[in-house]
Amino acid sequence: MPKMKTKSGAKKRFKITATGKVKSAQAGKRHRLISNSPAQTRRLRGTKVLRKQDGITVKQWLPYGRP
Repeated sequence: MPKMKTKSGAKKRFKITATGKVKSAQAGKRHRLISNSPAQTRRLRGTKVLRKQDGITVKQWLPYGRP
């Protein structure tokens, strides 16, 4: 059997944690930040864990990720 291909965009945007959850960057922090309140800009720092349903989809795109 040939190897399965990983979605290139997914491998750049998502990481799988040791417990099997999917981690990604926060949305809304790229441009047009002047219209956001400073509190919102602070809240968007760091990463977040995707919902379970979205994580299942992302894991299909990353066949060789951890659990």
